Parts: sequence; C-alpha cells; structure tokens
Amino acid sequence: MPRWTYTLLLCLLLPLALLKLVWRAFRQPEYLRHVPERFGFYRVPRPTQPVIWLHAVSVGETRATAPLVALLRECYPQHRILMTHTTPTGRAAGEQLFGDNVLRCYLPYDLPGAMARFLDHFQPKAGLLMETELWFNLIAACEQRGMPLMLVNARLSARSARGYARLGELVTDGLRKLTRIAAQTEADVQRLRELGAQNVVVTGNLKFDVTPPLEARGKGAALRLLFGEKRPVFLAASTRDGEEPLVLDAVAAANVPGLLTVIVPRHPQRFNEVASLLDKRGIAYVRRSSLVETFSSPQPALAEGEQAVGLDIQIVLGDSMGEMFAYYAACDVAFIGGSLLPLGGQNLIEACAMGKPVLIGPHTWNFEAVAASALEAGAALRVDDPAALGAKLRELFADGELRERMSRQALAFSGSHSGASQRVMAMIAQVVI
Repeated sequence: MPRWTYTLLLCLLLPLALLKLVWRAFRQPEYLRHVPERFGFYRVPRPTQPVIWLHAVSVGETRATAPLVALLRECYPQHRILMTHTTPTGRAAGEQLFGDNVLRCYLPYDLPGAMARFLDHFQPKAGLLMETELWFNLIAACEQRGMPLMLVNARLSARSARGYARLGELVTDGLRKLTRIAAQTEADVQRLRELGAQNVVVTGNLKFDVTPPLEARGKGAALRLLFGEKRPVFLAASTRDGEEPLVLDAVAAANVPGLLTVIVPRHPQRFNEVASLLDKRGIAYVRRSSLVETFSSPQPALAEGEQAVGLDIQIVLGDSMGEMFAYYAACDVAFIGGSLLPLGGQNLIEACAMGKPVLIGPHTWNFEAVAASALEAGAALRVDDPAALGAKLRELFADGELRERMSRQALAFSGSHSGASQRVMAMIAQVVI
C-alpha cells in the first residue's frame, strides 16, 4: 500500500473517527474535550525551550515513561518535555504522574496537514514513540524536517506482525525512516527486521524500571486495614469487558472462607457497568470511592479488630484512578485481567514489583515475553478458564508457604530485568544535542 492510499483511507474514515469520539463520550465525556488538538490546533503556547517529545497512547504506556522522563529531565534540564496521548485516561495519568513538569496534549490524527501543524507548533528536537505506534504520515513529516524519531520500548507480537506485513511497502518504508528502534526482546527485533526495520537493538522493557511510588505501601497498608488485616484479599486487576462475570464465577467456585475480592476494571467508563452486574447478581459490594473519606487519613481511626468493609461485603469495586500499586500492596493474590478472554493481557510487572503471587489467563500475547519469563521464574501461574482460576485461588489461599515463595520469586523476577531506561537514554544521547 503506498502512503497516498493510506492517507486517502484515513480521510474517508475520518467521519467514523469523529462519530467514535461522540460515542465514547457517552461513557467518558472527556473525549469531547480538546477536540481541536486532534486536528493539530493548539492553545498551548509554543515553548521557548527546545522540546523533547514522547508519545504514550494511554495509561500503560504513560506509566512506562516515568523512569525515562525522570532521566530526560535530569540529563537535559535545558529542554522542555512534551507528552502526547490518544486517550483521556492516558492524559489524566500523565497529569497525575508529572504535573506541570511536562507539557501535554493530544497527538493529532495521522493526516499530513494535522501532523505538519503539530510539528510546526512545538518544533521538537527529537521524538520518542512508545511501544509500537506507527503513524506513517507523522514518520514522513519528521523525516522531511530532519527530526530524529525513535520507536522506544517496541514490542511486536506474531499476530501484529502478520497484520503489518499485509501493508507491505507502507510499513517497510515507515520503519526504515525511523532513526532508531529500541525493542523489548530479541523476538521483537527479529519480527521488526522481517518487516524491514533497521537500526533496531534490544534495550529491554521500560516497565521493569517503574518503581512503586514511595507512598504506595503506606496507602496499601491503610487500605488493607479498611479491608480487614486478617481477611483474605484477592485482587482482579485491570479486568476487561466480559471478564468480570468469569471472575465472579471463579470466586464462587473457589469458596474461600471470608474472601474479599477487589475488582478494578481497566477502563473507568466501565465502573458503572460492573456495578450494575454486581447489582443484578445480588452480590454485596462497596465502591472504593465510598471509602475515600476514611482512606484519606494515613491511619484510619478504627478500633482494634474493626474494619471499614464489613464481613457481609464480598466485593470492593475499585472505581479509582492511579492507585493500582496500593491495590497490589493491599492484596494477597492478584489476577491480571485481559487474559481470560482473547484480549492479549495486561501488564503483570507492577504486581511482581510489589511481591504478589500472580495469576494470568491463557491470552497474554501483548506481554508474551514477560509472561513466559514470569512463569519460568515461578512468579506467576497460568489458568486456562474460570474453573481453573477458582481451583488455583483455593490452593493459594490454603497454602501460605506457596504464596510466600511466589512473593519472593516475583520480587526477584522484577529486580532482575531492570536497566532498560539507561540503555534507551544511551540511544537518545546519540541523536539529542
């Protein structure tokens, strides 16, 4: 496919993209904010300092940039950091993580005029695209301006590689125009090279360098006090559409006495949907947001043996943002969502970094190498279906020694894969003056 055909298709699909914004806004009104930015029109003043630009689509990619942003600010204090996003949740995560230390806006749709306006407005000295974000008009515009553009923390599953291969020349030309590519694994390097990539090296996964916030363990301890210090707590983290019923079935089958299950949906627009599911099933639950006032105190004023979540409550619905590390700190066992259904899985590294036994489903191609390594290290266990998840929960909560061993292995696994951010910085230093 030549690039002009790709551009024509984007123009034809633009009305659908706008309709999708409106449709998403019904559940998340933030999608209708900053719409001009999606076409390259910005109210943000042009920075007076030279700009280093990072693009992180959504929450996971944004969190992964944290160690890199810290190093960039340390090594290039004369530069301004600009971070672009595609989703409102990614933008909110950036604001929560970095505040005013970075500029933020949406990256426009990949139309030549919109990308030209974006680059002309901010005039970045170098750009970093997180993971595998290939926008071919953007790549061409950066090359025309002589602006270094790098793909960082790149990953490419076999499934995605097959999809990109169908685009032929478009992908090959785009990859070859990138200044550098920093891939997570040798398998990613091989797939990228088969598509035509050059200047590609292994630097590892930046997500292993994301350290838990200093306050995470304190918040987790306070949250656990609200749950009940001696009560068994199971966390279903980053669950996706259709998985919550399966998790509930597994918990019922496990039949762990006194078990409290914390369900944290991946997308905030689904909080009410999951609440409706719990209502329909007649399950006693409480929203995390209803605990805010109590939880806001570092040490909740509870009498000895008292807990804010009564024993009659079976589920806590985690309807909050930016507290995943605290949720991990407060649980005994964590299941990582997006993996029971064929959705590719979500990031399990944060759970390992907090030293928690991890359970994953059969569908983990988004984190293929990480999942395989965690399984090999004994930091994670795979379950094939809700019945197996229930059985494994029953086993883990009956065996404290197994949980403790997996906890140690999770911490060791997490610590042994760090260092990617320093390797990426060495690559950036070759092109940023």
